[in-house]
Amino acid sequence: MKYNQSSEDYLETILLLSRDMEYVHRVDVARKMGVSQPAVQKALKLLQSGDFIEFDGMHIYLTKKGAEYAERIYYRHCVLREFLLKLGVSEDNANTDACTMEHYVSDETFEAVQVFIEKK
Repeated sequence: MKYNQSSEDYLETILLLSRDMEYVHRVDVARKMGVSQPAVQKALKLLQSGDFIEFDGMHIYLTKKGAEYAERIYYRHCVLREFLLKLGVSEDNANTDACTMEHYVSDETFEAVQVFIEKK
């Protein structure tokens, strides 16, 4: 299943924040993503309706489905960033570009990138 870039970015952000803190709050997501809290609230409602998160009004939790999806997104990001770094792209640009590419690269291309990295 492919969601959309914005939703995937929110899921990835929630995943990474949850690795660093016991409870993830809207304000944490807003700060990390550089967006307003109302924008976060709107995204959370969408993610909650898709059963990707549970939100009790204060705390944000990834559901099993949400955690699995977020992990896949983040894995794609890491592999693509590593690929770009191996090509000689600066760390800042590799991270930024991987963040965009993770949403749009086909499974076939992604698998080819994985094979390339494993060989190098």
